[in-house]
Amino acid sequence: MLVQLQYIRAIAALLVVYFHTILQIDKLSPDAWLSSYLFGKSGVDLFFVLSGFVMWITTCGRTMSVTDFWWRRIRRIVPLYWATTLFAAAVAFAMPQILKSTQFDIPHILASLFFLPWINPSDPEGRMIAPLIVPGWTLNYEMYFYLLFGFCLAVPVRFRLAALIGLIAAVFALCNISGAQTTLARFYGDSVIFEFIAGAVLGQFYMRRTSLGIGTASALTLLGFALLIYNDYRGFDLPRLLTIGIPAALIVYCATAVEIADERGWRWLRVLGDASFSIYLTHAFTLAGMRMIYPEVIAVLPSDTLFVVLMISASSLIGIASYYLFELPVSKLLSSPTMRRAPPGIPTPKPLAGQ
Repeated sequence: MLVQLQYIRAIAALLVVYFHTILQIDKLSPDAWLSSYLFGKSGVDLFFVLSGFVMWITTCGRTMSVTDFWWRRIRRIVPLYWATTLFAAAVAFAMPQILKSTQFDIPHILASLFFLPWINPSDPEGRMIAPLIVPGWTLNYEMYFYLLFGFCLAVPVRFRLAALIGLIAAVFALCNISGAQTTLARFYGDSVIFEFIAGAVLGQFYMRRTSLGIGTASALTLLGFALLIYNDYRGFDLPRLLTIGIPAALIVYCATAVEIADERGWRWLRVLGDASFSIYLTHAFTLAGMRMIYPEVIAVLPSDTLFVVLMISASSLIGIASYYLFELPVSKLLSSPTMRRAPPGIPTPKPLAGQ
């Protein structure tokens, strides 16, 4: 098991939580010194590269039907996402003042549930393509990638990577060459989708057992994180595939090119990695709640920095609770023998932890 993938997931989730925390604290206390240090959206790019990598190494060389692959991804993603989406819809209906970026809009809710790109009605400019839970825009890309990846499982392994690249590139080209400015064309024509491809390519390298020395791998991984955060912070006017995607790919490549033991001292990071999906989906609710109590808390805790730490800690703890109380039990239930769709005689590959 590549425990380092869980470590990277943990870091990715914390980066995203930090990013949204700073956005919140900037609205609540514009003079907070941390407001100038806005970065963390790059955690999403790490997730994208990791997704392509994991999908490749968990299917390459193993017998798996297209429908079984899709069912595995659905039961991994849908239960928690639907639960949080419906909860957000209920809050938007009953208490619309709590979630600032959420409106109760039936077409938007349905599009969110079925991972369809849709203009978020809460955007005054009418351009933000995001579901009811705004961070869920990444899941629209995830499910799109899973859909196309599943089709490619019907292709012989030696041609599969080329087929995947060709299929995604064809859709990307169609969206951009057509010149259409529709929501679908804008969404599926974004070059960020190639971060999944980068992960799949790295998965191919890994299957060929490409390795690095521990010193080289560590140095390059640190360099990758430095570039990732610096480019994220600077916000260069270039496609994020170039400014953030490349450092993210470097991190995943170097981190998986060495063997790392699951040390007890790093178990907390492993737990955060296991719960990263829950942290990602629930932190918007946590931050909304923390925003409401901010005036009371800051009166007894007169430090914006400490409050940011509190917000990140609370988001992590609630995400971990969601993982153990909802995500993990539901996953086990849907993975039970009565729920499996794998045909008799076809081995069921054991996924990496957290997948």
